[in-house]
Amino acid sequence: MNQNENKSKETLKIHCPPFLNTSLTIKGSTISNRLLLAPMAGLGHIAFRELVAEFGGYGLLFTGMCSAKAVPHENPAVSQVFKWRTAELPHLVCQIFGPDPLSMARAAQRIEKEGFFGVDLNFGCSVSAICKKGSGAILLKSPDLAVDIVKAVRQAVDMPVFVKFRTGWENNVTPAVDIARRFEDAGADALVFHPRIAPDRRSRPPLWEHITHVKQTVSIPVFGNGNLFEWSDCERMFEQTGCDGFSIGRMAVAHPWLFAQWSQGFIPDKQTGFNAAIRLTQLLLKYHDERTAVKLFKKYVPYFGAGFKFGHAICKEVLKGNEITEIQDIITTLALKKPETTLRPNLHLFS
Repeated sequence: MNQNENKSKETLKIHCPPFLNTSLTIKGSTISNRLLLAPMAGLGHIAFRELVAEFGGYGLLFTGMCSAKAVPHENPAVSQVFKWRTAELPHLVCQIFGPDPLSMARAAQRIEKEGFFGVDLNFGCSVSAICKKGSGAILLKSPDLAVDIVKAVRQAVDMPVFVKFRTGWENNVTPAVDIARRFEDAGADALVFHPRIAPDRRSRPPLWEHITHVKQTVSIPVFGNGNLFEWSDCERMFEQTGCDGFSIGRMAVAHPWLFAQWSQGFIPDKQTGFNAAIRLTQLLLKYHDERTAVKLFKKYVPYFGAGFKFGHAICKEVLKGNEITEIQDIITTLALKKPETTLRPNLHLFS
């Protein structure tokens, strides 16, 4: 490692929030640092989590959204979502969505039986397909029902219970501090808070000050979520809100080495992103048939492209591939051209 790389690594360590690598205990279970991989449908699958794990540096990993009604009967051998590696279970939280206390409680019992670190209740997803089923963020319009779900899950399992939620639902907002307090009283062990109103996806910036209010209201850990693209964003969120940790979504998909970079001083080079993309294709084939592997990889492509100055052109090129070997060849060819990267992502490529 040359002198400039040493200097960059030292600078990174100095500016990281001092508590980033301190442990945190959640209902008797301890995590090594304050960084979480946010649950993401179609992106936080077993192959991507293994890629992140190969870099390391995270505190917890979260699955993509799992249907509470399906989980009790799911077969991990064939499921695309309810699938895991035995080695990751001590650091893995399974997120579930559902419209009623009974199905959510039953799903949590299966999750506990399998040995997950914890279960995460989704009251944050604003995708219409989920909300039309009475699940996700739509439950914030019925806070009593949401609280009943937390109570039922708490009574059903002993493992840590996380609650992922938003500020509220547009035109029908229960103050976030009120529902946060009720979630804690119902038995939640940690909150993952995304300070945006549903059903707005990302047309408006997250209001971090709401994280401050929630953190000041409850005694359980609060993880902040929303527009964390650089380690300096985490530093600002911590200084502004006093949150207990950070839930990283889109940027972690774009840079799977992000946790290792922020918490361990890993320094990516010009080839890191290309190598990671190639490795993901290999891992996808490890767990899925080729058709599914290609489909899942194409969900990842916009995030891969977001790290480049001309990301749209790169995405267009990679998406031409219809077989894994073809995709690998395209990525290898692009890597030889050494396209210019950007520090902050192209948000137009983040869905």
